[in-house]
Amino acid sequence: MWNGTSKLLFVVLVWLLTGCAGQLQSRRGKSPLDELPPHIKRVTHFGQRADWSHDGKRILFIERTFGDVYEVELQTKIIRPMTHHYFHEGYTRALYLANGDILLSGAQQFDAKDPWPSRSEKNAELWILKENLSGPPVPLGEKCSEGPAVSRRRMRIAWTQGGAFYMADIVYEEGGPKLANKKKILDRRDLPFKTGLETQNLRPPDEKELIFSAYGYQGTEVAGLDIETGKVVNYSKAPNQYDEPEGIFPDGKYTLVECDKHNTKGSQNVDIYKLALDGSGRTERLTFFGDYGGYKASNPVVSDDGRYMAFQFAKRGDPAGVGRGILIFDLVKYEKMKNFQAKPVRTIVSN
Repeated sequence: MWNGTSKLLFVVLVWLLTGCAGQLQSRRGKSPLDELPPHIKRVTHFGQRADWSHDGKRILFIERTFGDVYEVELQTKIIRPMTHHYFHEGYTRALYLANGDILLSGAQQFDAKDPWPSRSEKNAELWILKENLSGPPVPLGEKCSEGPAVSRRRMRIAWTQGGAFYMADIVYEEGGPKLANKKKILDRRDLPFKTGLETQNLRPPDEKELIFSAYGYQGTEVAGLDIETGKVVNYSKAPNQYDEPEGIFPDGKYTLVECDKHNTKGSQNVDIYKLALDGSGRTERLTFFGDYGGYKASNPVVSDDGRYMAFQFAKRGDPAGVGRGILIFDLVKYEKMKNFQAKPVRTIVSN
């Protein structure tokens, strides 16, 4: 015999299950772009790997892997090419430096019949492109595995090469920009576990810690390196889960993560989560593109004022880093909506 409480719990359970099933049914055959929530808007219909200008008015992005670099002005929606004024072999990264110049990563040679070696650390080089686009970029004489980490406060970068992390300052002399004070800050052979490495972000506000990806370690984990002491911390603490850090918040308390926590099916099934960098492993899911069959959200980055997140959408099966357009997530509007939904509903009963 059921009591009143049992009946109520059963009704709630049926409502939840039928509601979730109906929601999933309504999303079949649709794209997440068909049903964007009010706090997310689409900025471009192509492009990948967004990066915010320091004033938050522009977004730098790559047309496609091994393509040109573009910049979109958010107020006017004007898109201008940044690398059309010279011939090149295409780029895989483009990031604003503290002085407004642009750090590029790309190979000197490209073979369309065998493209992926141009993305490898044997061929991808670092370059500096002047903010005023007065000429072609200047090579820094360093190869880089995947993405470098760029300081938002000073002319300093960190990058991965040969299973190790290096750091250096960018200085300008009569011959142009070059690297100075280069030093190795981590070698994976010195770690107590096996992993692949990639630099991600210098943690604000003091930038004394480097947040990095530990690929293949317990799935993939978010880690931090104390640059002075060499101490390594595991922040995600989620074995058998894919957690890859991307953009970091300006207060340094959180990082954005490409994560498969909702399905644990690997890097092709990620959405964007917010991870606390306090050692708790606490996360919050921010995007739900993976709830639509065949889609994912990736490569997020936070504006310097912490107000917005730029990210890209892609389809499952796309190579890592490939995007099909840039979107903006209003973090302040999202928090207001979340807090409003969390408020209890007050019912007024009249006699």
